[in-house]
Amino acid sequence: MDKAERLRRETMVINDYDGMLPYNEAFYICSIIYAAEAAYVAYARYEGQCKAGRDHSAAASAIHEALGHAAALSRFFWPVRANRLTKARGQRLREAFQVSDESPLQARGLRNALEHYDERLDEFLLGDCVGMILPEPLIGPVDLATDPVGKVFKLLDPDQGIFVILGEAFQFEPIIAEVGRILERAYELNDAGSRLR
Repeated sequence: MDKAERLRRETMVINDYDGMLPYNEAFYICSIIYAAEAAYVAYARYEGQCKAGRDHSAAASAIHEALGHAAALSRFFWPVRANRLTKARGQRLREAFQVSDESPLQARGLRNALEHYDERLDEFLLGDCVGMILPEPLIGPVDLATDPVGKVFKLLDPDQGIFVILGEAFQFEPIIAEVGRILERAYELNDAGSRLR
């Protein structure tokens, strides 16, 4: 399709259908269900690891995965490439799923920390690497990450629901709760076969 035809179609979808053709709604609902369910499965694995007191790496990996799927979910509502069509689609989905700009999924800090971990690791390692360096994930109180003579790469504080990535702390329980709420709404829309209104 050439650029002119793409622009014509995009304009029609935006102006006549608020960013999404009616027969495409099912694809978005199913995609949202997939991302939300994947987040929940990984979160359940995280909880199981924490309760069993098993491998810290497995627990950190599970929460990282859960939050990565939550980040993918957030892109449906706040697209990264904000062109006219994605803006309209995001707005339509936010309205249908009753997602406000105060949603924990909207915060970019954690999403960026997860998606750009490699770049942030480069920056983190450029700093002064003195004292105790703990490259393996830890489970414990968030205070461990604030030790001035240590470097903690990843730390989970299950009691406070905090995940520390390269020294930056993030609350994750509100994100998981929002994922659950959106998943329930997606099931409702899917089961009803209704339009996103």
